[in-house]
Amino acid sequence: MAARASDATSLSIRPHVSDDNPLSESQFKTMKYRPDFRARFGCIEDARAHCQAFFAWYNTVHRHSGIGFMAPHSVHYGLAQELRLTRQAALDTAFRASPKRFRGRRPEPPRLPTAVCINPPPSEAVTPNTPQPGTVNS
Repeated sequence: MAARASDATSLSIRPHVSDDNPLSESQFKTMKYRPDFRARFGCIEDARAHCQAFFAWYNTVHRHSGIGFMAPHSVHYGLAQELRLTRQAALDTAFRASPKRFRGRRPEPPRLPTAVCINPPPSEAVTPNTPQPGTVNS
């Protein structure tokens, strides 16, 4: 018997169906709400050109909350840890200059996820008390 959608949601497990891809859904929502997204394209070539530019931006420039406000390119190619250290140095400088701005607590950049997945493998099934892996635009 299949679990109801509300059961899957309560356990943070995505249903194992081919048309459920939260990463793609998030990507298309971002594309739809960009200021340069057109209501209509003149032809298929215009739409393709728009998408090529959008996907390049989305993967190399756009920072995703679910992966520590890093671009997917940075995480995929192993650049995220170095960028996180650079961010920490900038935050440390700001903290030394004005600790009251941070209420006396040293700020830290968001943590990087250890794994990002749509449907965790059965051996890593998510339970309500299990820490969640990062997701794009969470």
